[in-house]
Amino acid sequence: MHGAMRRKARQASKPENRPRLWGRHAVAAALANPERTIVRISVTREAAASFDIPAGVPVTYADAADLGRLVPRDAPHQGIVADVEKLPDLWLGDLIDDAPEGRPLLVLDQVTDPHNVGAILRSAAAFDALGIVTQDRHAPPESGALAKAASGALETVPWVRVVNLSRALDEIAEAGFWRIGLAGEAETSLAEAVGPPRVALVLGAEGEGMRHNTQLHCDALARLPISERMESLNVSNAAVIALYAVAAARA
Repeated sequence: MHGAMRRKARQASKPENRPRLWGRHAVAAALANPERTIVRISVTREAAASFDIPAGVPVTYADAADLGRLVPRDAPHQGIVADVEKLPDLWLGDLIDDAPEGRPLLVLDQVTDPHNVGAILRSAAAFDALGIVTQDRHAPPESGALAKAASGALETVPWVRVVNLSRALDEIAEAGFWRIGLAGEAETSLAEAVGPPRVALVLGAEGEGMRHNTQLHCDALARLPISERMESLNVSNAAVIALYAVAAARA
């Protein structure tokens, strides 16, 4: 986590608005994140032995069936559930100003499925991406499903939510990033488009793709080298391929 980045002040939320996380990776990462406030832990006694739960956190011991009633049906809670406060929001400028070269930034245009965003966070962590940027009104909230898909990366990859994505893309350009929008109809391949040391990869929702106005705020449009027999990829799959392509270009 970028410890020097400022976070916007956030008041404690109402209980019904708090994220509920489950699963060993998601909860362990939340416990290890100094920016995350843990409100309550519900855990089996067997699972509790695997976690370093701070003394001040209220703990309820329960059996697996009881925990199953706290999460969506068939959710793999793995013996532990945590009620937490949302992470305080980050400022875009703190993420991109003086950003190190070679670490790509991911910008998501109306990607709303929590499983996709979670998987993208996980890939961003794997490829040491700078962070992700989404529009606040068109992105999923923090949730157990998203955290589970992220496998701990929700706590370690900076996630900036902005009001206006077009203005954010302008600010990203001013910070020296080359903005590449992924579009299946583009003539340029991603390998050809990657060049400048600071790159922002812009991905749209599966099906609709990027909005036209978002495309206008990109410096280049590029396609992934997939077969003509497949029209498009799931956005989380496209993200991991794009991150690999950037990493390969830098190698």
